[in-house]
Amino acid sequence: MKHKSRIAAGFVAAALALTMTACTTVDDETAAPQDGPKNGENYVFGNIAYNMKDIWNQYSVDSFDFAAASVGVETITLDAENSLEKSISLMEELIAKDVDGISVFPISPDQAATLGRMAADAGIPVTFENTSPALEESEYISVIAAEYDVIGEAAMEYIAETYPDAKVLYVAGAKGGGVYETYQEGIDRSLAELGDTIEIVDTVHGDWETELSMNVTADAIQSGTDFDVVFANNELMAKGVKNALTDAGLDLPIISTGGGPDGLKMIEDGEITATMSAPVSLQGMITFRNLYQQVALGETPEKTVALPVIPVDKSTIAEAVSWEANDAALDYIGGIE
Repeated sequence: MKHKSRIAAGFVAAALALTMTACTTVDDETAAPQDGPKNGENYVFGNIAYNMKDIWNQYSVDSFDFAAASVGVETITLDAENSLEKSISLMEELIAKDVDGISVFPISPDQAATLGRMAADAGIPVTFENTSPALEESEYISVIAAEYDVIGEAAMEYIAETYPDAKVLYVAGAKGGGVYETYQEGIDRSLAELGDTIEIVDTVHGDWETELSMNVTADAIQSGTDFDVVFANNELMAKGVKNALTDAGLDLPIISTGGGPDGLKMIEDGEITATMSAPVSLQGMITFRNLYQQVALGETPEKTVALPVIPVDKSTIAEAVSWEANDAALDYIGGIE
């Protein structure tokens, strides 16, 4: 596999930016560190999850707790179970407990705004992950989220550098939810920059599902679509693509996104070639760090942080950042303090 110099340089820079994030002390009274924890010797931070049945949210909460434990902060995690009404009652509960800070994994930008204003009215600093709130920037600490357009760009650059002149079948997610559309924005930008280096010969929609992705890939094969690389919008879909290719007697590179435990195993087993990893462990740790730095240290973090996108294949899998909370992920972001 050829060296991916352009991608490597970009993501080394991203890693350095994370590990060397500059935090500046501000004079604004609202950003000054508290005199001390409100509830005893240790700070207590609340964390409102949107739905703990969601694996992405589960890993994020675990990483938030891991980061908190590293600096002796107690956490109270409450699950909104994808309910706006419940999330409001949970915010009321944390306010009543007079916690030192609150992190929110929102259901929507408007719900984030509602919870953010509740926290602000109570004088409790609040930070967000995964979704930007419909708030003025002065009303919250920060937000960290995956940028799907950037992931799409990374995938196209990886394919162009690894498989020049590739003819790509794009097995895409569902239309209408905004995620596929954001991916497409990044893909379009990348293709315009890359010129004729690669070509997407067809886009079929597997709607984030394994079986449907298998079926639409099989249909593309049977229709005679000429392709030699597949880009699957997530690793569940990549499984379906692999099944369809195997059934047709084809062994073609599959590039996916995610970087979860299943995805990394698929790379190890040779089922997919590479994945554009966006480690949610970093999301949970960075959202904790942003809250801690302002509440405890009086430093202001960057207002918006993009979750880094790290291309992973067999040549780099040993250095992959796990979705699971561990010291390696904490080291990757340069620690908490």
